[in-house]
Amino acid sequence: MGCFRYFCANVLFLFVAFLSIGHQHKGLVAVHGLGVNWGTRATHPLQPDIVVRLIKDNGLKKVKLFEAEPWVLQALGNTGIEVMLGIPNDFLAPLASSVGVAEEWVQQNVSAFISKFGVDIRYVAVGNEPFLKTYKDSFLQTTFPALKNVQAALIKAGLGRQVKVTVPLNADVYESSTDVPSGGNFRSDIHDLMMSIIKFLSDSASPITINIYPFLSLYADPHFPVDFAFFSGNAAPVVDGSISYTNVFDANFDTLVWALEKNGFSSLPIIIGEVGWPTDGDSNANKDYARRFNQGLFDRIIKGQGTPKRPTSPPEIYLFGLIDEDAKSIDPGNFERHWGLFNYDGSIKYQLNIGSNRALVPAKGVRYLSKQWCVMAPQASLSDPNLAEGVSYACSNADCTSLGYGSSCGALDAKSNASYAFNMYYQTKNQQRDSCNFNGLATISSVDPSHDNNCRFEIMIEMGKHRNRTYTTSGVERNGSLAMALKFFIGWTIACVF
Repeated sequence: MGCFRYFCANVLFLFVAFLSIGHQHKGLVAVHGLGVNWGTRATHPLQPDIVVRLIKDNGLKKVKLFEAEPWVLQALGNTGIEVMLGIPNDFLAPLASSVGVAEEWVQQNVSAFISKFGVDIRYVAVGNEPFLKTYKDSFLQTTFPALKNVQAALIKAGLGRQVKVTVPLNADVYESSTDVPSGGNFRSDIHDLMMSIIKFLSDSASPITINIYPFLSLYADPHFPVDFAFFSGNAAPVVDGSISYTNVFDANFDTLVWALEKNGFSSLPIIIGEVGWPTDGDSNANKDYARRFNQGLFDRIIKGQGTPKRPTSPPEIYLFGLIDEDAKSIDPGNFERHWGLFNYDGSIKYQLNIGSNRALVPAKGVRYLSKQWCVMAPQASLSDPNLAEGVSYACSNADCTSLGYGSSCGALDAKSNASYAFNMYYQTKNQQRDSCNFNGLATISSVDPSHDNNCRFEIMIEMGKHRNRTYTTSGVERNGSLAMALKFFIGWTIACVF
């Protein structure tokens, strides 16, 4: 009876995918309409060619990028993979200021990669969640002008039909006045702006894109009914007229559909730009929940199951994300570095049936640093006054998010905890000998200190065997938007009334 209280005004996250299953060459399953977000904020990123093969080996046909990185785009050339190319929020103001700026951006980042490298760019995503309330209207004046200028630039470049524009939005742009989907409408403070954008998208035959994070409903509220986040149908239903909703997936998506219908855009295509479930960094961010969530998604894909409002009009969906990113901001939470369907090295976290009894395929051709680890020296004492400082320094310069409460390595004893921190720093520094000292508290070992398969002491990728390139994105907005969204969702959940 309290399930829809968590759905209040759609802030608990929509998620949908009803996609058809086809067949790829060589017997691989191709999941049509299903894509993946490829983020590159990692200290030891996989070589783009390896990532592209990973995408293709798993039957994924679409990829969403957060910005135009030349080495990534080149790797996608002539692969048959469709690309949604993102533009960070900090680019919106210059793009809004001049059509000429937009024309230059399109020429350098779209036209050039299509003509020279055969990259199949299908969408340009202008900004990322620019209307979050916590942005305090920072992008209200620039998003729509930037969108129009980019569209004009695509038309001038002769790409107006081939490449469509869209704006990835957070699900907080719409709400329900009645706490059920049929009460859905766009947020009152941005309603006119949303109507302008939606009409523009409709006139240009472009879709609306929504980013969603079902995991955050559990993260924000420990009393959230777990079953309502998944697809088992065991949750207490939320009744809206003749429809009973048993998951936040259907309820939130249909709230958006109602909002579009009420404003005269019942047939506007919807793309799910980001959705997924992290596997570490929080007690609810674990492999069991991630497998449950994503397998539920794939099961619906295989069945061709839709929502009550759009049973036969499945959207495109981009999983978030493909690979873990150990250099992302953890302002939203330690889970931020663990959204990948695969580990940092492209290895499989957990198995999924992706159709026709086929399982996930790991990355191929990955090379690693030597099989050695940095651990706390046998003679070192836990009472050493330098120990706390050493662990703090290691975790300030490497990824220790798996050590948090409820995380995969959260139950280690004090010595193993220090060893984990030292090793992550040592691996991040490419196993440089002087990076395993910590005032004599650490030593290099050839014995794997991992306690079990759940808590792994990693060995990093050998960067010398890959392109000598640091992969980063100017994705301050990407990390920041999640932080802001999380703060908003927590506040909103508290504000909800039973």
